[in-house]
Amino acid sequence: MPVNRNALIRFRTIDNCLRNRYRKWTLEDLIEACSEALYEYEGIDKGVSRRSVQMDLQLMRSDKLGYNAPIVVVDKKYYTYEDPNYSITNIPLTDQDLGKLTEVVEILRQFKGFTHFNELNGMVQKLEDRIHTAKTKQAPIIDLEKNEHLKGLEHIDTLYQAILKKKAISLTYQSFRAREASAFHFHPYFLKEYRNRWFLVGVRKKDQPVLTLALDRIISVGDAVVPYVENTTLDVSTYFKDVIGVTVANDEPQTVELYVNADNAPYVLTKPFHLTQKLLERTSNGIIIQIQVQLNFELEREILGFGDCIKVLKPERLKRRIQDKMKNAAELYEKELRLIELESSRKKLLRSGTAILDGMYTQKEVGKMLSIIHRATEDPNRFRRTDDLFAIRGLLQEIPKLKPVLFNQNLCSLVKEGFGQDYFLTKAIYFDKPPKSNWYVTWHQDVPINVQERVETEGFRGWTNKAGLVSVIPPLEYLQKAFTVRIHLDDTDHKNGALRVIPKTHFQILTNEEIAHMREAEESKCCKVLRGGAHLMKPLTLHASSKTEDERHRRVIHLEFNCLDLPNGLEWLEREFLS
Repeated sequence: MPVNRNALIRFRTIDNCLRNRYRKWTLEDLIEACSEALYEYEGIDKGVSRRSVQMDLQLMRSDKLGYNAPIVVVDKKYYTYEDPNYSITNIPLTDQDLGKLTEVVEILRQFKGFTHFNELNGMVQKLEDRIHTAKTKQAPIIDLEKNEHLKGLEHIDTLYQAILKKKAISLTYQSFRAREASAFHFHPYFLKEYRNRWFLVGVRKKDQPVLTLALDRIISVGDAVVPYVENTTLDVSTYFKDVIGVTVANDEPQTVELYVNADNAPYVLTKPFHLTQKLLERTSNGIIIQIQVQLNFELEREILGFGDCIKVLKPERLKRRIQDKMKNAAELYEKELRLIELESSRKKLLRSGTAILDGMYTQKEVGKMLSIIHRATEDPNRFRRTDDLFAIRGLLQEIPKLKPVLFNQNLCSLVKEGFGQDYFLTKAIYFDKPPKSNWYVTWHQDVPINVQERVETEGFRGWTNKAGLVSVIPPLEYLQKAFTVRIHLDDTDHKNGALRVIPKTHFQILTNEEIAHMREAEESKCCKVLRGGAHLMKPLTLHASSKTEDERHRRVIHLEFNCLDLPNGLEWLEREFLS
């Protein structure tokens, strides 16, 4: 029997309702849901009769439409599916459906040899496979690439219709680099698919640059009541011709030459990087190819995907960039903090009060931290430098962008696995001791801790220093639980003021006389630390630093950790948890 469009909308609405098992559906509820659906999709505002919905339920239960829906009535009142996994959208294809699809496939196959219909090849094979599976009840014999969990696909039809009808849209969009979403009007021109991700190309305003937006970053799409900016300059057929991927700049394409080893040469020859690919030379151990493309992110990913099986020969700029990325990738493995190193350093710290852990940060991470600090301290009104020492107290409060880089996987493992999940940061200071600095620190223990405000508390002696910081001397247990991590952003030795420590002095608070005696009686040790390494130290370990003799900086990030809450109204001045 023929089924009109309104009936199909009612069937689909009833199906959606009965699949929602978090609500009980009466006949009146289903009538109301169908009425709302017809108004939304067809503009019909006269509602749906009780008899129509009752007939719909009877048809869905029957075999007339092939549904055989297991609709039951619970408590003589509520409608639901007896099978919680049933849906009319999951019904198998009938023999008549399969016959029609077979005819469609045969028609599509006629176009497979024409260049204009190359896109049909995968579609035809996929249809053939689905029909074969449905007819024989066997497992599929073809699986085309897909991403079932890809975000943004729900917007494709809306965007397609906007392009087709030349309508401006209102987007809420958040790129991966943005802290929060932004809303703006957009004039879409066309959709682009690359590696199972979809992108929208268009402009925000007239005479502004063309933008490529990822659909998986679109939060919402709506209508915009602004005139549509027609595309009068962009040739959509050639816009991506000079690039691999979707990142297009105003740059001219460059000549890129690549060496590919013999094992991977067949893969590159049978699946070229780009339509401009040429084979320049065959060697005894590989091939040299050439492509004409813009240098972009996707090109780099293609090259990096071959690992050590490919080498950039030209241009030099791309060659250096790939080399740096390969070096950084290798360093991520080299600088991984291993459990045996962690346990050894922890035991040494508890026994001697001092330990060195090299390779806590990669050179890229160190460079990024220095760059963030440099950009933040360019304002002379905010941070004042001196000739002998530049310091930033409350480092993560002053420069919060530093935290994600500083709290890398190695530091988190050191704190959480080495000492405990309940440890948190209580102090973060950055200092830069410049070349040939006259600044030094005499022998001392790090006894005081900083708190938020002056509170008279038994067992704590406090004062306010010149910088306005409230410091107190806590009971011994707080100092014995604490430990310090000094991250070195430069190679450090005795010539640029490395710390000297006297081991095994961290078990008690020493008097001035005891410190003087230790200086004379005990041998001190110079703590040499490589760039990116960390010096672990217990607060009571006796230490000092000397003047800088050579032309090197000594830039250090000083971090203190504890796991104890302060009593009787005292609060740590800083309290940062590792993510």
